Amino acid sequence: MRPATALQRLASRLGQVAPQQRPGLTPRVLPAALSRPFRSSLESSSRSSSSVAAAAGASPESAAAEDATAGAGDASRIIETELRLEAERSYLSYAMSVIVGRALPDVRDGLKPVHRRILYAMHELGLQHNKPFRKCARVVGEVLGKFHPHGDTAVYDALVRLAQDFSMRLQLVDGHGNFGSLDDDPPAAMRYTECRLQAAASAMLLADLEADTVDFAPNFDASVDEPTVLPARLPNLLINGTSGIAVGIATKIPPHNMGEVVAGLKALIRNPGITVRQLMQYIPAPDFPTGGEIILTDAVRQAYEEGRGGVLVRAKMHIEDGGGTAEGGRRRAKRSSGGGSPAKPLVVITELPYQTNKASLVEQIARLVDAGTLTGVSDVRDESDRDGVRVVVEVKRGGNAELLLNQLLKHTAVQTRFSANMVALVGSQPRTLTLKDFLQHFLDFRCEVVERRAQHELSRAQQRLHLVDGFLAAMHDMDAVVAAIRQAPDGHAASAALQGEPFGLSREQAEGVLGMTLRRLTSLEEGKLKEEQEQLRAKIADLRDLLSKRERILQVVEQEADELVAKFGTPRRTAIITDGEVELRHEDVIPNAPSLVVYSRRGYIKRMRADTFGVQKRGGKGKTGARLKDDDSLDEVVYVNDHDHLLFFTAEGRAYSVRAYDVPEGGRTSVGTAIAQVLPIPKSARIAAMVPVSDFGAALGSAERDVVMLTRQGQIKRTALKQFASINRSGLAAMGVREGDSLQFVGLCSPTDSCLIAASNGYAHHFRVEILRRMGRTAAGTRSMTLSEGAEIVGMALLPAGIAPEGSIDEDDLLEEGPEEEPSEAMPAGSLAGGSSSGGSGGGEPTAPCLLLVTRQGLGKRCLISDFPIRSSRTGKGVRGLRLNAGDRLAAVQVVGSVTPLGDAGAADASRSGSDSDDGRSARSGSSGGGAAAAHCDVLLSTQQGQLVRVPMRGINIVGRQAKGLRLVKVREGDEVVAATMLSK
Repeated sequence: MRPATALQRLASRLGQVAPQQRPGLTPRVLPAALSRPFRSSLESSSRSSSSVAAAAGASPESAAAEDATAGAGDASRIIETELRLEAERSYLSYAMSVIVGRALPDVRDGLKPVHRRILYAMHELGLQHNKPFRKCARVVGEVLGKFHPHGDTAVYDALVRLAQDFSMRLQLVDGHGNFGSLDDDPPAAMRYTECRLQAAASAMLLADLEADTVDFAPNFDASVDEPTVLPARLPNLLINGTSGIAVGIATKIPPHNMGEVVAGLKALIRNPGITVRQLMQYIPAPDFPTGGEIILTDAVRQAYEEGRGGVLVRAKMHIEDGGGTAEGGRRRAKRSSGGGSPAKPLVVITELPYQTNKASLVEQIARLVDAGTLTGVSDVRDESDRDGVRVVVEVKRGGNAELLLNQLLKHTAVQTRFSANMVALVGSQPRTLTLKDFLQHFLDFRCEVVERRAQHELSRAQQRLHLVDGFLAAMHDMDAVVAAIRQAPDGHAASAALQGEPFGLSREQAEGVLGMTLRRLTSLEEGKLKEEQEQLRAKIADLRDLLSKRERILQVVEQEADELVAKFGTPRRTAIITDGEVELRHEDVIPNAPSLVVYSRRGYIKRMRADTFGVQKRGGKGKTGARLKDDDSLDEVVYVNDHDHLLFFTAEGRAYSVRAYDVPEGGRTSVGTAIAQVLPIPKSARIAAMVPVSDFGAALGSAERDVVMLTRQGQIKRTALKQFASINRSGLAAMGVREGDSLQFVGLCSPTDSCLIAASNGYAHHFRVEILRRMGRTAAGTRSMTLSEGAEIVGMALLPAGIAPEGSIDEDDLLEEGPEEEPSEAMPAGSLAGGSSSGGSGGGEPTAPCLLLVTRQGLGKRCLISDFPIRSSRTGKGVRGLRLNAGDRLAAVQVVGSVTPLGDAGAADASRSGSDSDDGRSARSGSSGGGAAAAHCDVLLSTQQGQLVRVPMRGINIVGRQAKGLRLVKVREGDEVVAATMLSK
């Protein structure tokens, strides 16, 4: 192309010719007179062309003349249009070419063009199911050379998918060789594999192809014709599904069971006004070739009603013992021999979700085990073979197989969501279709195919009847016919003689008579022709009746569909679960393991395993429980289960709630995580107490429980626990705290419990909880224990009814010091006066509950709860519980030992069944009563500088109220004990 011509076309593309043109203006031919800017550009181009021609040896005049001639010839072909409009048209043309010609299936036969061309090419090559296999390379070459001018890889990949039993619900190609696997192994090269049509493909898609049932169109080079659609007898698009990505549009249709689809089609035929919900009674959910399970939710209904939705699919799994069960024992017996060691539980995966890579799934499980996301796994192996899929996840001895199964569902590809986007071509236009739309469009197409086939058969029957009538007419006067033929000079004259008088045959009849053999002239043949004549007349009448009645056409559609289902239908592979959980909760995948939640005064929190600290003898130094900063100190240690709700109460009286497993887990010496990253609390707020709650009493039959809150200055309040069941992220008010005071102790109780309060001066006060009336969350509470000057509340324990005697003590007794009692280091627990009288026996562990008192300097002892009688008033100074050394103060109080009152075990168990402080789960400084048997629990002592020591309860003697106690922990200089936490063994 010459520069002038190229410039003209470029100018027209860029809109320089007519910048005033408005959008939507139709293209037109440029006028002869061009605008001045464009004319100058053409002249400069002509001068450049002339100079180039002169340099090449031609004269400038000849070059200019040539350019003028070319310009005059091209000016009439220049079209004025805007670049935006041209780009839109060109891109739309390209997009529609991809959409219609490659990526989207036709709603009628459910095939993309490449699949349709592969099946038609194999049909033309005669590769039927009862014929020998042929090389896939032969089929690919046939498709490329005649129908599909694209890459061979695309054609071969499409052919491979038609032969994969894990991709197609109904295989259309019978493959011989390596066609890939669930592990995403690639198929062998096309020169090695062989193929032929499946019987189902021939019967369902290609049976009526020669009966003029569909239209044919020329191929890309107009050398041969190809069908625009195959005459499908069943809704192949619903049966096999498909997926594809075009330009700006995509499709993903799940496969279904053939029998269910046909049942839905028949329901639509019988009730054209049927709704999608009614159709779902016949087609409840997809049916994937790999099996698995479908959780039936509203998303499935949404996909069928709107054409878009998600189908939740999960693998089929079961739990076996290591020795094998009825489901998996036979296969396991082939892989392993018997052994004497106890068997480990196994989580066995036998069916995978659709389009899940098995090898990638095994690798994913292994990675999650290494990362600690999947707990309790000892081995992962793939035992799949020709009998089917079998992925085994071996659980450690003592592990929870049900928990591991839930973790697999939550974190791995054994549960996936199939996002349906049901788009198909309807009349060469992409449309999002509902379930009824798919069936209706197919039904209309199938009726058209049946009509065209009947019309084709009617035409052939009429042509044959016309010939048979001519044969019988000729045989009726055969002598005259033979004479006329013998008198004719040639065949053309003989045909003309038969068409004339007296015979009156048509041209087709005359040609047929001339082609008859002598054996057809016998009387037997005449009888056969008469019988054929009657049959043809009956067939023609039947076909005409069929074409005139749509009811009969629909009957034919039903009959042929039923025949295919009877021959090729299979049972449903994917199970439907109607009551399964759609989304697993965190509790379903996180072990409910015991943990320690540690909190420091500077606001760092962490969660540790309860078995991090081993038991040490009394007087040990302990281990570092947290590597604290120089200006930080340990504030609180709580024993929880990971599924518990952890209520946080600030010193200002505000409550927050998180799950225990949401507290970040840390190592023994780690600092922890800033509380602001766990709770949205102000920087100035300080956590005063942490209370674990397993439930809030919302379940039917749950015991009614209350929250008891106590400040350092003795203000106490009782509020129903259920008021804290729903705490939003910003928290809520728990108690109105007065200025100068701070909330310090929080515990859970039942209405029959009693409350024991301890002050830093060693005194304790005991009264019933029912004395405290229930208050609202914002109330400030009432006065409790009377404190001496400089004293403050250091502990609170909540005890069940019946473990302490009722009685009153004179005020003189309350103030009486009494003689100091110094027990021997070797004195066994329960050997002192009062130890055996309250349930102890000799040197054994007493069954009566005790009160553990620990001072800041590390001294501690146990006293019987019976030494602290219940008072009738919530106020008072209390009784002395511990004689303190000079400069020492009481630091922590806990209740240990049995909490079951003698003679009423059942009632006591019932009263404590709803309390979250059982089994040694107590908060800082006895903020909730313990109750674990001393023989089965330890105490974890925490110091201000972060030292933790775990002391067995058996090593702490039971002494009287006036004793000082024994050394429990060696406290370093400048350090002091701040908390005591009960741990169950």
